[in-house]
Amino acid sequence: MYKVSIRKACCYFELSYSVLYYKRRKSSQDDLIREELRLLAEKEQTWGFWMMRHRLKNLGFWWNHKRIYRIYTSMKLNLRSKCRKRLPARVKEPLLRPVYPNVTWSMDFMHDTLENGRKVRSLNIIDDFNREILQVSIETSLPSSKVISRLEELIEWRGKPEKIRVDNGPEFISEKLKSWCEFHEIELHFIQPGKPTQNSLIERFNRTFRTDFLDIYLFENLRQMRNYAEVWMWKYNNERPHSALMYLTPRDFLLKYGKLAQAKANEFPTFQQNLPTSTTEIVTKNSTFEC
Repeated sequence: MYKVSIRKACCYFELSYSVLYYKRRKSSQDDLIREELRLLAEKEQTWGFWMMRHRLKNLGFWWNHKRIYRIYTSMKLNLRSKCRKRLPARVKEPLLRPVYPNVTWSMDFMHDTLENGRKVRSLNIIDDFNREILQVSIETSLPSSKVISRLEELIEWRGKPEKIRVDNGPEFISEKLKSWCEFHEIELHFIQPGKPTQNSLIERFNRTFRTDFLDIYLFENLRQMRNYAEVWMWKYNNERPHSALMYLTPRDFLLKYGKLAQAKANEFPTFQQNLPTSTTEIVTKNSTFEC
């Protein structure tokens, strides 16, 4: 340690006296900036830094944005970024046709619009074994509670499946549906995000439902749409040949290859019994439709 004067030390390090003795003076306007930011934060709780900065600029305050940001962060006004909800890891599984009915069901949503512009959703459920439509539930809203309700109605007459394949929609990843499936000992299998081909059976059905039903008719209300859907579903299950089923109908394929005795075929009935088989009959019975 050598004692030297400040002058010699500054000369040695080539520093000017002004740098050594500089003391940052607090600007009198920092308090004004702080007050303006506080008022904006109380009034507009969802505004971030740049919204506030441009608002101050529009009010006639032309402070440097870095100066405003320094005070903004010191006041801890930074908005917390909402983290994206992370899904559990999804395991890719080969899409195999079950050898029995009620082994795997596939489930998905579709959207459409009524004549008055009202948006509706449909919950579509099929049996992967014979591509039979088990449910087309049409509502304006289908939260997880309604999904569970429709599944319970379905299980009452069809029996429960071993597995249900779904995508990662909010209704399907809900804790309610997860708990319900665990209670009934049903495996809820999720496809990988952004991989609709892993649920291709229901996706292929959705295409047919879109082209053969939704794109053909323009419905006035929910009741009309539901009634027409029932007729279309009956025709799909009982009359329409399916190319993936060797051009048998889903019902005929079930009876022929479902390993069921003819006498026990009613254990897996199509969900509609004694329904009108034409839209003309429906229109006659329901000449006045209601929502």
